[in-house]
Amino acid sequence: MVLSCELAGGGARAYALTPLVELAHTASLIHDDIEDGADERRGKPAVHVRYGEDVAINCGSWLYFHALSVLDGFAAPESTRLALYEAATLELRRLHLGQAMDIRWHRDPTLIPTRAEYEAMVSLKTGTLSRMAAKIGAIAGGMAGPELRDFEDLATFVGVGFQVIDDVLNLTTGNPGKKRGDDIVEGKKSLPVILHLERRPEDLSFLSASFERARGEGISSPSVEAAISALTASGAVDDARAYGTAQIARACMALRERYTAAPVATLIAELFESMIPRFV
Repeated sequence: MVLSCELAGGGARAYALTPLVELAHTASLIHDDIEDGADERRGKPAVHVRYGEDVAINCGSWLYFHALSVLDGFAAPESTRLALYEAATLELRRLHLGQAMDIRWHRDPTLIPTRAEYEAMVSLKTGTLSRMAAKIGAIAGGMAGPELRDFEDLATFVGVGFQVIDDVLNLTTGNPGKKRGDDIVEGKKSLPVILHLERRPEDLSFLSASFERARGEGISSPSVEAAISALTASGAVDDARAYGTAQIARACMALRERYTAAPVATLIAELFESMIPRFV
């Protein structure tokens, strides 16, 4: 967010707005863990496990609303504050639409989205947060019009890329602070699952049964490792990893090419590139 503001010519003034994304992101994690039935977050018991679902739901909702309050005291013309408010609320609505798609799919173990549907869901659910950070920073710095829309698209590619890599991590080393394979327990229709079934549609009944059994038996269910082994053997996990890193590389290359005279564009690209080794 801060680098996007600097790129747009606004210097570091977006520092005052950083809680807008951080608090909204935290709210989304609290609610996501309830909706997915996840027990851990960042290596500790999830909020709903530690404090109860009633407290967790209320806390997450409060954080969404409180995040927007940082705009009230932001020193900017009223037109800029309005544009920031509209941008933030639009992205929060998109976030919840993407989550609705994800919930629909993981509730039904036999329902497999297409790759295009998955990409649409991820661009809403995960692309929203990187897009919101870039958009809020850019608007605060004075960016508008077609340039802003193009810049948002690049940020969305990055968000999608990291979500796909996150999906891969879940099936390989395990995500930091979470358990390997809990996406299988939750019935997540991640990109490796979709790519696998594009090649081996006959495995739909096997994967559906694995999701159902894992949901009932938990993370220690043999069906978790059985599903992971199948997804790995078909090459779907490796192909998803390549897809995710390519999305991020595409955005970084476009940033450098579009803003050749702006060193801060290189800083943004290097920020994203520095994160990739943590995931692959």
